[in-house]
Amino acid sequence: MSLLSLPVATLGTPRIGPRRELKFALEKYWAGKISEQQLQEDASGLRAANWARQKSIGITIIPSNDFSLYDHVLDTSVMVGAIPEIYASKGESVSLKTYFAMARGTQCDDRGRSVDQERRGAALPAQEMTKWFDTNYHYMVPEFYKGQTFRLCSRKPVEEYEEAKALGFQTRPVLIGPVTFLKLGKSVDRAFQPLSLLDDLISVYIDVLHELAQRGAGWVQFDEPCLALDLDETARKALQHAYRQFANEGPAIKIMVASYFGALGDNLNTALSLPVSGLHVDLVRAPELLDQVIASSRADLVLSLGIIDGRNVWKSNLSALRQRLEPAIAKLGKDRVQLAPSCSLLHVPIDVELETGLASDVKSWLAFSVQKMRELAILARVLAGDHDVGQALADSESAAVTRRSSSKVHDANVAVRMRAIDQTMRRRANPFAIRSEIQKGRFGLPAFPTTTIGSFPQTAEVRSARASHARGTMSNEKYDSFLKEEIARTVRWQDDIGLDVLVHGEFERNDMVQYFSEQLAGFASTKNGWVQSYGSRCVRPPILFGDVLRPKPITVEWWRYAQSLTRKPMKAMLTGPVTILNWSFVRDDLPRSEVCRQLALAIRDEVRDLEEAGAAIIQIDEAALREGLPLRRSAWNAYLDWAGECFRICSSGVGDQTQIHTHMCYSEFNDIIGAIAAMDADVISIETSRSKMELLDAFRKYRYPNQIGPGVYDIHSPRVPETNEIMNLMVLAQAHLQKSQLWVNPDCGLKTRKWEEVRPALANMVAAARELRAAYDTQNH
Repeated sequence: MSLLSLPVATLGTPRIGPRRELKFALEKYWAGKISEQQLQEDASGLRAANWARQKSIGITIIPSNDFSLYDHVLDTSVMVGAIPEIYASKGESVSLKTYFAMARGTQCDDRGRSVDQERRGAALPAQEMTKWFDTNYHYMVPEFYKGQTFRLCSRKPVEEYEEAKALGFQTRPVLIGPVTFLKLGKSVDRAFQPLSLLDDLISVYIDVLHELAQRGAGWVQFDEPCLALDLDETARKALQHAYRQFANEGPAIKIMVASYFGALGDNLNTALSLPVSGLHVDLVRAPELLDQVIASSRADLVLSLGIIDGRNVWKSNLSALRQRLEPAIAKLGKDRVQLAPSCSLLHVPIDVELETGLASDVKSWLAFSVQKMRELAILARVLAGDHDVGQALADSESAAVTRRSSSKVHDANVAVRMRAIDQTMRRRANPFAIRSEIQKGRFGLPAFPTTTIGSFPQTAEVRSARASHARGTMSNEKYDSFLKEEIARTVRWQDDIGLDVLVHGEFERNDMVQYFSEQLAGFASTKNGWVQSYGSRCVRPPILFGDVLRPKPITVEWWRYAQSLTRKPMKAMLTGPVTILNWSFVRDDLPRSEVCRQLALAIRDEVRDLEEAGAAIIQIDEAALREGLPLRRSAWNAYLDWAGECFRICSSGVGDQTQIHTHMCYSEFNDIIGAIAAMDADVISIETSRSKMELLDAFRKYRYPNQIGPGVYDIHSPRVPETNEIMNLMVLAQAHLQKSQLWVNPDCGLKTRKWEEVRPALANMVAAARELRAAYDTQNH
């Protein structure tokens, strides 16, 4: 049969631009250096380039509304009018300033005045932010309440469809599905069920569908990744109800429901029963879905087959995919099949050809967004019987073979060390109750000790010096001297304001994961492999392609220099194995648990060298521990067991007198608190300022025995918290935990903030701690 018309879709593409153009435009706008009109023109240019790039590669189903100035979930909140009253009254239109206030908060006497007319001069907090399923992308959490109504406040999906059409691109608009949107949100009333708002929300979606249909849209894509989660019967009925309403009251427009990030499992029948025209399935995370949907789907249901990995960077073996797909397409027929990546390509870099510094063999193993789209287009041609792509098939097969056999991938020394892991390496010598008394005597810290999470502002001068050093225009000696000056100034300032446990500021580090990966064997780093984390924040995940070794100490000399500048304890700062794993593009030829144990052994070597050098407090950040959780609870225990074991492997080689800290980013802890306790860190710091200490309730219920630093300064916003605000947060913390357990610290590292924000914020934090101590001393005498 002829398969020449087999369509190829992308679901969504990176929006930051090949050179991070969106990041720089946003930051210029926020700094007042460009106008709103210029920002919108820059965004329009990026969208046009994205559409043109896809068409030139051979993508036949091009998405629109996959672009966002900050976050696609926030875009949806604005579209349906889910705007908390502190940002806008019910009659107020949603301005760009309101949009960014929801995303970033505002500072006093700045944008707060124009955002909230009833609170002139009042600073506004940002909405809560958390991880998008099990990725490292952050989304802005929608807020819902009983009796809430929705209204169409933004026509962005329609406007961007019309924009693409005017440029000659017929697109498939992308919307977050209504059930996933409601399930992603939160309510201050924990008993309230956001799904009860579904009918009112559906009416707004139907309005959008009618507008799109009137303007010529033939298909719309509804992303419902909640189908990969454990859903109860209420959620399944909500899905069926929503799509019945679209079928009954919506226009004659075809709907593609896109599930991704995992198997459908017990939601398969629900997904297949929806009255829609198409269903996308993730065949990378759940290859078994192919046979399941072929066997059980309606004869008229179009199946979008997610066969190229949208979340990792390895080149596909197109010959193997061809063998797998040909029988499936023969059963389904060409009219029922679309080829696609497993999920949106938002989660991978844009173009591997921008990388000029990678080793040629490693580069030959990689496919970024552009290459993945080409793989899809080539695969469609292969399945159509096109013999002109034989070389592309041979190249993909050759890459798979050379990668499997490369000496860069396999190291016998690592295998020996892995076999030597025993029970004594998996736990501290004594329990926390014994260690804490020894540490109390060693450090003599006051009640409510103050510290920071590790990094300090990476100023333009720091970034410029790093870039000059990387280009070779600044010598090693001059660069080291520059870094030592930055460290000395930062240590002196921390001493001056009265912080109790200091850090060196991490000025030598480009990124908390990349810095370590560049000094570990088994990794490759990119120059332009950027992916969006949130808003204008972009990261370059390292590529973990082989066995991991630490050839030499990484942080010891920097710590030694910083400690020589003060008599106060200087924390040594490391990134933990689970976070390095979860924030890297990881090899797919070994179980992730085995790769993580290799990382744990490398970090264990660094921890022991730091202790031998005199480091008394060592922080091993596991910011990404929770985001690695499988989406299905049935797989949680296995992950948490090996993740906790890996943390203990790297942290357990020290004596009782050495205090081990860890830090975790935005997380819900209720359901994993036992695993966190099993990590057995002496002190854990967490992000709690936006949630108003709600996250501490899990630690209270569990009777968590170790010490905790709940974040009191939201570092993802430019606003400076006042002393009273910090005091109030710590009062809330004391309702959950014993005073003797509490540390005082920011939510996270300070590298993305400016010194003019950090200085007053930390001074206020220290002042709040002093007031807390005074009250504590009064109560105890």
